[in-house]
Amino acid sequence: MTKRLKTKIGLLALQGSFREHIAILKKIGAKTVEVRLPEQLEGIDGLIIPGGESTTIGKLAVDFGLLEKLRAFGREKAIWGTCAGAIFLSKDSFQAAHRQQPLLELMDITVERNAFGRQIASFETDVEFPALREISPDETPFHAIFIRAPLIASVAGDAEILSTLPDGRIVAAQQGRLLATVFHPELTGDDRVHRYFLSLVE
Repeated sequence: MTKRLKTKIGLLALQGSFREHIAILKKIGAKTVEVRLPEQLEGIDGLIIPGGESTTIGKLAVDFGLLEKLRAFGREKAIWGTCAGAIFLSKDSFQAAHRQQPLLELMDITVERNAFGRQIASFETDVEFPALREISPDETPFHAIFIRAPLIASVAGDAEILSTLPDGRIVAAQQGRLLATVFHPELTGDDRVHRYFLSLVE
């Protein structure tokens, strides 16, 4: 726990569910910082880009002078993108060019926005997430919440698949210290994915 108390995680707090992430991180002993300006990236050990609206997050990152600083940060330290954050973290999104959407282009994944349809098509299901066994003896599936969720359409380079739906569609991936989940672990009482991310940071 002593080591974790020294770990400082930034939450990109431009828009989205960053407060829910903060609550879980505090529960498991990590310090948190809300990041809205480039200088707030200084001194943090890892960064979470929360769910929300990826186009809005990207445009605000440009407006606040964060885009290049976030890219530089991600080349050195751990970043986890959830839902919209996974889109922002990706090298490619099917709809990004059409929507003039800025991406960090850090992770070798292609993401499909709103892959399941509108808000009414949001759902919950259990997914297998074997990598979580590295930090927890709990082998039960992870109960994943999908809200207007994207899908990881493909992975390339040294990116690897961490979790899929039963039909094989990809819902979590990792590339080095970059992590992407298209569901919302911060909306559950299960802290295993947050602890897994801290293991990448530490």
